[in-house]
Amino acid sequence: CAPAHLRRESASGGSKMAAWGRRRVGPTGRERVVLSSSECYIVHEIYNGENAQDQFEYELEQALEAQYKYIIIEPTRIGDETARWITVGNCLHKTAVLSSTACLFTPLALPSEYSHYVSLPAGMLSVACSALYGISWQFDPCCKYQVEYDAHKLSRLPLHTLTSSTPVVLVRKDDVHRKRLHNTLALAALAYCAKKIYELYAV
Repeated sequence: CAPAHLRRESASGGSKMAAWGRRRVGPTGRERVVLSSSECYIVHEIYNGENAQDQFEYELEQALEAQYKYIIIEPTRIGDETARWITVGNCLHKTAVLSSTACLFTPLALPSEYSHYVSLPAGMLSVACSALYGISWQFDPCCKYQVEYDAHKLSRLPLHTLTSSTPVVLVRKDDVHRKRLHNTLALAALAYCAKKIYELYAV
């Protein structure tokens, strides 16, 4: 796993460059190579002028869109912001799953005259979290990534070459099944809530 500028220097010839990837120009005019088939990309903390933060954000966006397996974020600020954003998405997903589960199983555990006091709020919370996730998060490329904490996997990455001692490492993971899970449960909770509200308030 090597920085983009080192990979660009090592690649020579038109055919090699075509095989490795393509060039992009960032907002600061600095050229880099995007390797769509590469396993790792490093966003280095190199300050070149006043637009360094914009360049970091640009490089991260390009790495997310290129679907690298691992993305190492060296700049502290953007790394922390990205980790928090991923945490928000995870929280929405887990809340949707747990609240919809509570909505659907509470009627089985509590008497019918009391169960709706728990199941209806839980169901509405599940629907709200799923809707918020769908509107704000599921099309963000960050939703395909999680922060990597596994020490064994981290040991295989070139973290020793970084100047930062606390980089944020993202790993790409398939989120299709978890989206399907919370969407299915939220729809079931919505159907239950609609049915229960009709039963309670129908004349």
